Amino acid sequence: MPHYMVPGCFRPHPGLVALQSTRNGGVSNGDYCSLNLGNNTGDRMELVDENTRRLCAAAGIPPEQLVRSDQVHGTEILFAEKPGRYRGYDSLVTDKKNLYLCIFTADCYPVLIYDPLHNASGAIHAGWKGSAGQIVVKTLAAMTRRFQSIPAECLAFIGTGISANAYEVDKEVAQQFPPEASKRSLCSPDEEKYLLDLDMVNYRQLLASGIPASNIERSPFCTYGDQELFYSYRRDQGKTGRMVSLIGVAPR
Repeated sequence: MPHYMVPGCFRPHPGLVALQSTRNGGVSNGDYCSLNLGNNTGDRMELVDENTRRLCAAAGIPPEQLVRSDQVHGTEILFAEKPGRYRGYDSLVTDKKNLYLCIFTADCYPVLIYDPLHNASGAIHAGWKGSAGQIVVKTLAAMTRRFQSIPAECLAFIGTGISANAYEVDKEVAQQFPPEASKRSLCSPDEEKYLLDLDMVNYRQLLASGIPASNIERSPFCTYGDQELFYSYRRDQGKTGRMVSLIGVAPR
């Protein structure tokens, strides 16, 4: 049985399906053991497809209604009208029922947003490039324009990514963020490295967009540190699987 987490902030809303998968409960093996859901990992596609079918069955949603994108670490936003696989989008939004927006990660941060007034959803892939490009702010602005979403009424979940104490970046990357988002790393004394807190960066972008702190949930886990639960691109040196974070409203 696939193992996944359901954010508590979304639980009171009947019909809303929202989750982040773990690495457990699938059929993949080796470096991809076991619930690998990424199709660009080197894993056998028939195993990835079976993992997807099993997760969807456990969540009670049809796999043919997933909306997926080959993510490119940009800030382009897809207004999803129908299921399928797209390319070039790192943010997906919709107000259509029976569409389930999917973001795939293995260290980058997934951010899920729900507007209960308009039954609109958003799923965001926030690595350092997307976060530097204010992808969360841009997504909420797009939802406000297209769906008349009111950020103060929205709920948000910042899923599991690589925590600050494990995410060492160079000075050029750190300088793209506010000074308080990083601190000098003591692990590389011969190089100027910084520990970057992408969880805090995206939390502050949600706040700046108008979502109150009481409406934001943050995962307590770390992809790098919690090896038994999550894949980590950095920890596993690139040869690893992907988790999915998805959100959508089921038809009545």
